[in-house]
Amino acid sequence: MAPKKVFAIVLAGGEGKRLMPLTADRAKPAVPFAGNYRLIDFALSNLINSGLLQIVVLTQYKSHSLDRHVSQTWRLSSLTNSYVASVPAQQRLGKRWFAGSADAILQSLNLLRDEKPDIVVVVGADHVYRMDFSQMIDAHIESGAGATVAAIRQPISLANQFGVIEVAADPTRIAAFREKPSDPIGLASSPHEVLASMGNYVFDADQLIDAVLRDGERADSHHDMGGDIVPYFVSRGDAAVYDLIRNEVPGATDRDRYYWRDVGTIESFFDAHQDLISALPVFNLYNQEWPIYSEQLNSPPAKFVRDANGNTGTTIDSIVALGSLLSGAHVERSVLGPWATIESGATVIDSILFDRVRIGPGATVQRAILDKEVVVEPGASVGLDSAADEARGFTVTATGITVVGKGVHVT
Repeated sequence: MAPKKVFAIVLAGGEGKRLMPLTADRAKPAVPFAGNYRLIDFALSNLINSGLLQIVVLTQYKSHSLDRHVSQTWRLSSLTNSYVASVPAQQRLGKRWFAGSADAILQSLNLLRDEKPDIVVVVGADHVYRMDFSQMIDAHIESGAGATVAAIRQPISLANQFGVIEVAADPTRIAAFREKPSDPIGLASSPHEVLASMGNYVFDADQLIDAVLRDGERADSHHDMGGDIVPYFVSRGDAAVYDLIRNEVPGATDRDRYYWRDVGTIESFFDAHQDLISALPVFNLYNQEWPIYSEQLNSPPAKFVRDANGNTGTTIDSIVALGSLLSGAHVERSVLGPWATIESGATVIDSILFDRVRIGPGATVQRAILDKEVVVEPGASVGLDSAADEARGFTVTATGITVVGKGVHVT
């Protein structure tokens, strides 16, 4: 049998409203993550590591920095017709934006008609995880189903946060797909767990094309992959589930083997960074057998020095990106992006700093996220007083995380 031709689509057109103000000037998949990366780098790295080399990224809102990142970073050899191409909304079906993720594919069917794949892999652009899609593709082909949904086991108490998959007598077949159920049914083999959709799918190409064409004609559809397309396949008895527990990623440890996080809110974005910085991280960036790729910055190494008075600083349980300079400062449980500068006597605790943030002498940043080029003036503070932060126009979440937008000077 000839090998199947596989084509990958990354859905990167969402607004990311719940990540404001980090998405005030950029698409959600372009939000910096873990110092060196953008959120989309995790999806693209998983696809490339899985051997998928024809990939399109469907973009829409505030896509300039995302388009630039994809074009400058994700360059593959054209000799083998390998590529990662950013495809903005083109209004091929009328003067309208994408009405949903399924509509994004409907409006981009020319891409499938050009490449003529046998199999289409569709993934989200803003989840943090590792996964070998080649194993899921093999399982999809073996199942004979038209669609396969990737799922991760989650505690039944969290079922109301996910699209939940209920399996048939055959545990690889989907009996029902329920969005955020209040009365979830646990797995027969593990009653305290449910299967939550990861937002990753494998389709037979002809069946995907037929499904989105049918969906596009429905006035009552939200034109969503999870909300409309998957239930369509389930109703036909033609949907399989791929439990992530079956996936073996090279270099994975028992601690991070089945890590998956949707960083769709400020709280989850913050918590995902905290997952990175312990001595035994819940998600390990340092797995060289399944690397996460990103732009290679032309920057010097990070530097840690005494201040002008000879005072030493301390950096504990933190990630510090290239180009950063820490001079007699204290940094703890934090992630610092490229070219961060932390000056004498400053303190940064439980915080995330994006590119080129400067923390002045004696300043304090605690439980905060600072977007790129934020300057905290000498002696100023962020995150110590939620009411004061809100009065200054900063975003403060219900759990007390302060977010300062791009380029703000904090006095």
